[in-house]
Amino acid sequence: MTSVARSTMTAELDCGVVEYRFDQRGSTTVVVFHGGHMNAGLALGEDVFVDAGYSVLVPSRPGYGRTPLSTGMTADGFADVTRSLCDHLGITRVAAVVGISAGGPTAMATAARHPDLVERVIFQSAVGPLPWPDERTRMAARLVFAAATERITWSAVRVIMRTAPDLGLRMLLGDLAALPARQVVAALSAENRRLLIELFSRMRSGRGFRNDLAAVAGSAGEVTQPTLVIASRNDGSVPFDHAEALASAIQHSSLVESQADSHFIWLGQDWPAISGKIRNFLAA
Repeated sequence: MTSVARSTMTAELDCGVVEYRFDQRGSTTVVVFHGGHMNAGLALGEDVFVDAGYSVLVPSRPGYGRTPLSTGMTADGFADVTRSLCDHLGITRVAAVVGISAGGPTAMATAARHPDLVERVIFQSAVGPLPWPDERTRMAARLVFAAATERITWSAVRVIMRTAPDLGLRMLLGDLAALPARQVVAALSAENRRLLIELFSRMRSGRGFRNDLAAVAGSAGEVTQPTLVIASRNDGSVPFDHAEALASAIQHSSLVESQADSHFIWLGQDWPAISGKIRNFLAA
């Protein structure tokens, strides 16, 4: 497995500056909205689209990477920014928008506001039309990822990942898995262990995660495109209720239950089978 780190670019649009990565390989594009603590320079869960020959467009959402918080601060606002970015890049139609974790509301808004652009929707461990996160997590996140502490938090994470990776993985997966963290870490393959260590070592929250905490749940019922919802009941970050709410509200949707041990459905043993369902869904 290659590094998760990727090179990015910025575009100066009428609506503001946006950081993005556009990995071109085919004539058809998939737009990926990553979740919290992620930016366009980190690749996760994209192999299924790459292997199927799709070009992949990944914008950094507001407050992440080099996208200022002022560029489309809300899910609706950044949906319009994404449309402008597609116009800027000459993309007139996308095979799917993919909403991962806290990127779910932006995918939802992009599909609802721009049905002429978006053919399909895929939600992966995504925040849906329910309150998120719980109040205890919200209060802790506001403290840990405040403007004065965010850089210190991630610097400490990098030190722990370098000096005591088992401890670091247990600490971080403890919030991302409903199963005991020690059990989840013990089950990781060497390859997935290396991936998570690098991923956690490169994450930053900027002002983006605090903005995610203030986001208002969108209306999933406004999504009219065929939709695939993928989630695990072992997800300790986004409860499975969100996946069920998305599938219930969106008329043309299918719910696929992952058997992954945590929020990271791409690390589950059934991911190859789920990848096949994604390819079939996109080709339908």
